Amino acid sequence: MKMTFKIIIGYSIWILFTLTVNAQEVDKNEKRPNIIFILSDDHAYQAISAYGHGLNETPNIDRIAKQGAIFNKAFVTNSICAPSRAVILTGKHSFLNGKVDNVQPFDWEQSSFPKLLQSNGYKTALIGKIHLNGLPLGFDYSAVLPGQGAYYNPDFLINGKKERITGYVTDITTDLTLEWLKDQKDDKPFCVFYNQKAPHRRWLPAIRDAEKYTQMNFKQPETLFDDYKNRGASAKTAEMDILGHMNLTGDNKIYPSTLDEMGLAENMDYNSRAFDLSVGRMNKEQRAAWDAIYGPINEQFKSAYKEMSDKELKIWKYQRYMQDYLGTIESVDDGVGKVLDFLEESGLAENTIVIYTADQGFYLGEHGWFDKRFMYEESLRTPLLIRYPKEIKPGTEVNELVQNLDFAPTLLEYAGVTIPSEMQGASFRKLVNKENLEWRDAIYYTYYEYPSVHMVKRHYGVRTVRYKLMHFYYDVDEWEMYDLEKDPQEMNNIYGNPEYVGIQDMMHGRLTEMRKKYGDSDENDQRFLKEYLEAVRK
Repeated sequence: MKMTFKIIIGYSIWILFTLTVNAQEVDKNEKRPNIIFILSDDHAYQAISAYGHGLNETPNIDRIAKQGAIFNKAFVTNSICAPSRAVILTGKHSFLNGKVDNVQPFDWEQSSFPKLLQSNGYKTALIGKIHLNGLPLGFDYSAVLPGQGAYYNPDFLINGKKERITGYVTDITTDLTLEWLKDQKDDKPFCVFYNQKAPHRRWLPAIRDAEKYTQMNFKQPETLFDDYKNRGASAKTAEMDILGHMNLTGDNKIYPSTLDEMGLAENMDYNSRAFDLSVGRMNKEQRAAWDAIYGPINEQFKSAYKEMSDKELKIWKYQRYMQDYLGTIESVDDGVGKVLDFLEESGLAENTIVIYTADQGFYLGEHGWFDKRFMYEESLRTPLLIRYPKEIKPGTEVNELVQNLDFAPTLLEYAGVTIPSEMQGASFRKLVNKENLEWRDAIYYTYYEYPSVHMVKRHYGVRTVRYKLMHFYYDVDEWEMYDLEKDPQEMNNIYGNPEYVGIQDMMHGRLTEMRKKYGDSDENDQRFLKEYLEAVRK
């Protein structure tokens, strides 16, 4: 009897051991996921129809949300182009990866998640806009726009060699991405950065989309005529007002010749250069098609301008802004559709992670503004949608606080690559799968590029689920705090309000805690300020 019992126990242990070994072999041999990371420039979450704001329709980007997950509280660590991209690559805050503003160089030699994927058997590619100096490292293939890039007939640096390609930049970026994807014949998993320039300023739509969108009118945001009462000096002095700071040529597509006829010679040199750098790149056929659409707009403006009040002019400029901004997104959405269709047709969809996001949020007339930079919600918050049919349930919503800091560790975990301890983000893989997981209840933000274009003052701050505390500094020393539940549009600074004294103390404590956690300090601020001012002087 005892012998029989021992045999049964021994057999049971052998079965468990065999099952465990087999499970480990399955995990080891399981094909790692492909990754398509789609990054657009300045694409506001308000301009993705899956978020429900009703401005435009993005059916293909919405497919990612419907077939996967949509994040309702995704944020950046530094709302400006190049620094945000550096954070995405490195998984580290700006003050650690060194790219704190658009002026300082980026160190490609440092660790990044594409490098780690590449060294662990992934084929890697970077196609489109990166806005970081130097030859990209960590990629087997790169075809990138130099600097900001151009909308029409853009130059690309293909593995470092410049080549001008005739056509529209969004279409070209999509075509180059599809060519690379179709060329992946071996069994290696791949990761491709598919980075669009659009909808970055100066918002030149494809001709096919300009024709459609210039006939449309869009609902004005409630805060279009914000007077910044109850806000600090930074909101009052920022140079991103649609009426006062959006220029008529480069931004609103009023020709320099039209302004000259009207006797509006203000900033003519700047306006002419902006116009020449964009529309001036077109060939004869492109320019003729462009003039057929924008010529009548110029004539209408010329006849209506003298009768316009400042309010009417601001509304006109807002509509022109939305027509072109949203028009550029149409081709971005078309491109996403082509890539998703390719995945379906090639049988790659099931085992491919597709992420759609932007390098930061953007103002679409809220508070009267365009651009980004602030820690206010519209520029702090970014769209984030992810599809992975093998693992993520369709229609998933994620409401926890995530940041661009989290992309690197998340994708490394999906790929089965060890996450370096120096990365400051956290993988949100389990968060998406609704597994029990302790998650952060606050995020940290920094902004350094001042004095500079748009004149948004330096600041840092902390955001929890309900509250936000910001410190503006350099030529001011001001604090702002907002109750996002009662005041989601951030119209009423409650810092110093006696009713919130306990909350204010708590938020100061959280800010101190976050700065310590991530390794930020006033010494960092002073060092980067000195480096920035020296670079600007040069």
